[in-house]
Amino acid sequence: MPFTIDPQLAADTVPLGDFTLSHVRLMNERHYPWLVLVPMRTGIRELIELTPFEQAALTTEIDRASRALTALFRPDKLNIGAIGNIVSQLHVHIVARFRTDPAWPKPVWGAAPREAYDADALAERTATLRVALRLGP
Repeated sequence: MPFTIDPQLAADTVPLGDFTLSHVRLMNERHYPWLVLVPMRTGIRELIELTPFEQAALTTEIDRASRALTALFRPDKLNIGAIGNIVSQLHVHIVARFRTDPAWPKPVWGAAPREAYDADALAERTATLRVALRLGP
């Protein structure tokens, strides 16, 4: 069975490109620089379902994404998690957090009404992130 993105993830995010293991997406939420890594493995729900090699690769990719967000945005904190209560497909959130963001210091989910990027801001954000993540133009 070919790899596909969960419909809810697809609706909430914008594709940026692929690392070796993970498909990289931007959460379409202008309040937070927020990446989502989705390991390109069919039917995987939990980190422990990845092979040890894949787990190591995912950790390296989380590091790569985290360093890019840190270099671009200089956040006060990074929130990294694989929750999956609503979308069971394994995916990892990497959210750059700031003391001035609408949810601080609470989790980002449900803290403020969600606001998508406008077209120009989305184009700028995706281009900037693709370069920082070394995903091409």
